[in-house]
Amino acid sequence: MPLPVVAIVGQPNVGKSTLFNRIINERVAIVEDQPGVTRDRNYAQASWMGHQFNIIDTGGITWEDSTIDEEIRAQAEIAIEEADVIVMLCDVTKHVTDLDERIARLLYQAKKPVLLAVNKADNPEQRNDIYDFYSLGLGDPIPVSGSHGTGIGDLLDEVVKNFPADSEKTEDGVISFCVIGRPNVGKSSIVNRLLGEDRVIVANEEGTTRDAIDTPFTQGDTKFRVVDTAGIRRRGKVYEKTEKYSVMRAMSAMERSDVAILVLDASTGIREQDKHVAGYAHEAGLGVIIAVNKWDLPKKDSSSGKDFEAVIRDEFSYLDYAPIVFVSAKTGKNIDQLPEMVKQVYKNKNQRIQSSVLNDLLLEASRLVPAPMIKGKRLRVYYMTQVKTNPPTFVVFCNDPELMHFSYQRFLINQLRENFDFTGTPIKILPRKRK
Repeated sequence: MPLPVVAIVGQPNVGKSTLFNRIINERVAIVEDQPGVTRDRNYAQASWMGHQFNIIDTGGITWEDSTIDEEIRAQAEIAIEEADVIVMLCDVTKHVTDLDERIARLLYQAKKPVLLAVNKADNPEQRNDIYDFYSLGLGDPIPVSGSHGTGIGDLLDEVVKNFPADSEKTEDGVISFCVIGRPNVGKSSIVNRLLGEDRVIVANEEGTTRDAIDTPFTQGDTKFRVVDTAGIRRRGKVYEKTEKYSVMRAMSAMERSDVAILVLDASTGIREQDKHVAGYAHEAGLGVIIAVNKWDLPKKDSSSGKDFEAVIRDEFSYLDYAPIVFVSAKTGKNIDQLPEMVKQVYKNKNQRIQSSVLNDLLLEASRLVPAPMIKGKRLRVYYMTQVKTNPPTFVVFCNDPELMHFSYQRFLINQLRENFDFTGTPIKILPRKRK
């Protein structure tokens, strides 16, 4: 299930970024007492009372004629479209302004739950002034102080009450995978080839795919669901920065998927944003397949594939478990291999190894490479057990978890990969002290 999305909106300089930072307990958004500092949406994950959600900080909405103000307003409107719950933030010291009223009218049209929070209510006298905000017609105003943290819990209590019910259940026996990558690498073309029909719009212009699209299909006796993630969106003369828009859509698609196909463009090579998108999939614990698209375009010799693969392994060292396949959505080269690869990665990601087998492996690994000495103390590893699949997660009980260096964890992961087929899936090692 994708996490609920909460958007904080309001006019400039009412404390949206301060509230955002307070909710996520980090100073991620830039805070400055000057209108217009936050120009792009800022994303983060947060939690409250066991509920996890994504939260978006937006720039201040105005209706000025400048290009910057148009861009900020467009991005805020996109955040409103993405959100499940909207928090409109006002400033109690400014009282109700014409701009507040105009923003409230914009939110009426969203037809989504809107909570009205009144910021800078730092003392009882200021909290008495919140009643003026009933005139906005958005229900009971909630007094908060982003700088002092008061009232945040009351606001979040109301936020989680308005989260959508879990209506989207994963169908048993269906393998869900997403096609991710920066815009214009050929994600939609690959999906169309997989489906055998033009189910997804394809064009040579960046940003053609606006929304994530879930499409079921069957190959042989296996049911799949593919999610094609969105690129950037065009709004007249306003273009949103590519990565800022694609990140939330890609994250939402990953939350609904078991496996991700990371699409690279052979004609343009690896770019920084490819690494960012790949990092999201790795951190989410997804199985990963790297598909190098447009392999029909570059001039190649017999060593081209090996050279490109070496570059990928160097640039994406943390994805050393991901298989690489060279494809062409235009000619259909190797596209038919992708469903079977997804099926195998899904199987690997969900396999469970018996504890007795794991401990035989651990014993043999300890003979090959004795546990290291750190600060005069030797790590002693006693036994290993698998506690989770999807992705495979193993607890290793030892005398002192602090003595288990990352390099030794890496060694154990490599031993697991050599003895069992974990191709395409990350593996997690959790050192624990034996009681």
